[in-house]
Amino acid sequence: MTSSPALNPAVTDWNGPDGLPRFEAVNDGDFAASFEVALAEHEGEIDAIAGNPDAPTFDNTIVALEIAGDALSRVSSLFWNRAGAHTNDTIQSLERDISPRMSRHYSKIGMNAALFARIDALWEGREKLGLTLEQTRVLERHWKGFVKSGAKLPKAEQETLAGINEKLAGLSTRFGQNVLADEKGWSLILSDEQELVGLPDFLRDAMASAARDRGQDGKYAVTLSRSIIEPFLTFSESRDLREQAFKAWVARGENAGETDNRGVIRETLALRSEMAGLLGYGNYAELKLDNTMAKTPAAVNELLHAVWKKAVTRAREEEADIAKLIADDGKNHDVMPWDWRFYAERIRSQKFNFSEAELKPYLQLEKIIEACFDVANRLFGLKAVEKKGIVAYHPDVRVYEIRDADDTLIALFMGDYFARESKRSGAWMSAFQSQHKLPLKNGRTGELPIIYNVCNFAKPAEGKPALLSLDDARTLFHEFGHALHGMLSDVTYPSVSGTSVSRDFVELPSQLYEHWLTVPAILKQYAVHFQTGEPIPQALLDKVLAARTFNAGFNTVEFTSSAIVDMAFHTRGPIDDPMAVQAEILAELDIPKSLVMRHASPHFQHIFAGGYSAGYYSYMWSEVLDADAFAAFEETGDAFSPQMARKLKDNIYSVGGSIDPEDAYKAFRGKLPSPDAMLAKKGLAITEELAGSDA
Repeated sequence: MTSSPALNPAVTDWNGPDGLPRFEAVNDGDFAASFEVALAEHEGEIDAIAGNPDAPTFDNTIVALEIAGDALSRVSSLFWNRAGAHTNDTIQSLERDISPRMSRHYSKIGMNAALFARIDALWEGREKLGLTLEQTRVLERHWKGFVKSGAKLPKAEQETLAGINEKLAGLSTRFGQNVLADEKGWSLILSDEQELVGLPDFLRDAMASAARDRGQDGKYAVTLSRSIIEPFLTFSESRDLREQAFKAWVARGENAGETDNRGVIRETLALRSEMAGLLGYGNYAELKLDNTMAKTPAAVNELLHAVWKKAVTRAREEEADIAKLIADDGKNHDVMPWDWRFYAERIRSQKFNFSEAELKPYLQLEKIIEACFDVANRLFGLKAVEKKGIVAYHPDVRVYEIRDADDTLIALFMGDYFARESKRSGAWMSAFQSQHKLPLKNGRTGELPIIYNVCNFAKPAEGKPALLSLDDARTLFHEFGHALHGMLSDVTYPSVSGTSVSRDFVELPSQLYEHWLTVPAILKQYAVHFQTGEPIPQALLDKVLAARTFNAGFNTVEFTSSAIVDMAFHTRGPIDDPMAVQAEILAELDIPKSLVMRHASPHFQHIFAGGYSAGYYSYMWSEVLDADAFAAFEETGDAFSPQMARKLKDNIYSVGGSIDPEDAYKAFRGKLPSPDAMLAKKGLAITEELAGSDA
């Protein structure tokens, strides 16, 4: 790494409004020097804790670890935000350098024998320490973290493990950058009116804006942004263009050349398998599931395969309906993946007498944001106050103060909603700063959560509103559910704050929040026509609600096939040809040729660049919980039941990882759920295999 000539204090001294970073004062070239200083400072703090001559106590060891590395956390949060949401060549170059370096840094901490001896002594004597439940959870998290970092391994094996982690960090960065390059590098420019047949105005506007961004003013660009590619596949009447666009979409990361991820996958899986063996696990999935609700790969696969049986049966019924429509059109081609969305939309229009194009004018981004905030107000008494004029990390980003019923500032929230070439695809929540109550070295006591959501909705033309699909609107609610998990956190220790929970529990607050989007009272108030201001007609609302389980086979097969392949990758040893294994698994599943995995392996960022390795199943695991949790509200007859909302806040949204997730859910609901409510929500019949399951 090369250092900047001088250290920019704005990277770590956040003295903007409400304690925000002064984003405008931080340049790309400032990060290298800031990392140098922050890494050295953190190393010094760790050495001081490990070398403390006093006997280990919870305060002088665990609390000291909790507050160590404050500067590094600040540098990192700013940098990784920029790397994901507004990157460039300078940031990507440093990302390739800093990812393995950060891995080396934390591996060194994990191999610090003196430090682990202090933690281990506290763990062994924990029953005599008089710890609270939260303190016990914090101690357990540190102890298990060190063990999984190889603290109990011989020195040579520790060094091997550190090398594996360093290589994996570099591979993860490379994987994500390759996908972004493929997404950024492909577009289909259209200009002939014949190429645009079937495309509604909202999509034409988005494609025209994307074309202008690419220097093609007056033309229309199909891009690999989900907010453009999916509606294009849904509405374009040109089968040839749909096929061309679809094949480019699913080929991300699988194009021969520098951005090909197939070799990255092979090396990643081999290293993960080696890591699991070093740590005493039979496979990598066992390692990752060790501290989750699911606990074992067998439990995960039982749920996935049982759901798969019903999903693929439903998908074949849907495929037959599409084939009939194709035949009715006088055509004789098979149903292929680039046909599904187009014909499914026609079937939905026939079956429920409405189309996505008819619904979309009622789903304005601005109104759906308001709806998100209103639900938070009705459930938890929160108010969102937009702060105009505050400079964020990009001009499109909005800044809000989140205040409780007493007008106390409890969090800051930032919304970054539009797609751009400098942003990776998908949608996510992250934090510049997490909530906690510990005193820090600079005189601060505790920290206010600073949370942000990133989405990739198509940016409208100047002066026109951004219109969302129903899936887009669900995505916005989903990510704000994650944001609430961070903003409502009320714990003492940062390591158990907010979303610091097991992977198969973290999706509960987000997926649960989606349910309130389609509560009739919310849709009636916020689904208003962008031109007339008229609320969504009751007849259309009824159709939308009736169609909630439409295409359930397609959606569930796409997801479940991806989750099953993820588990297969991580329950086997090293794999010579991951793509052959993917094909083998899909053949065993007998997936219809008209369907594909939601995320083919070469662009499956969740598991190769996003922390969900051996964990993609968790969306379905959490879906079992969220369907049951929303049923608790429905059983009261009030979707905003104050009593249930209080229990939800106190036992789910505010406790972070300070208690066991099973205990948290039982405190809210009284028991763990069966998958019945989830299957009912999907419109899939309850299978005998799942009856009575505790999944």
